[in-house]
Amino acid sequence: MHMLYNSDSYAVVQIELPTGETVSAEPALTRGGYEIVDKFARKEIFIQGALAETFKQGVEELIENSPSVEEFDAYLERFAGMAQQPVVMH
Repeated sequence: MHMLYNSDSYAVVQIELPTGETVSAEPALTRGGYEIVDKFARKEIFIQGALAETFKQGVEELIENSPSVEEFDAYLERFAGMAQQPVVMH
């Protein structure tokens, strides 16, 4: 688990889980995705697969232009708008 971004509005964590498969000289395969937490709405979403890949590509393109916090938060808002899961402390 890697904290990738943390602002007043959002937090993004990358989660990588080993698949358990071993390939000889290759590094272990991983699966996982990104958890995006909307701090004000108190909701989170976990994205994986094709949506996670789209998210990653968008972030990489955004980073090339040295975005402000507001620009990055606006990008995250597009994904956080799909969040249904309430954030709960346990």
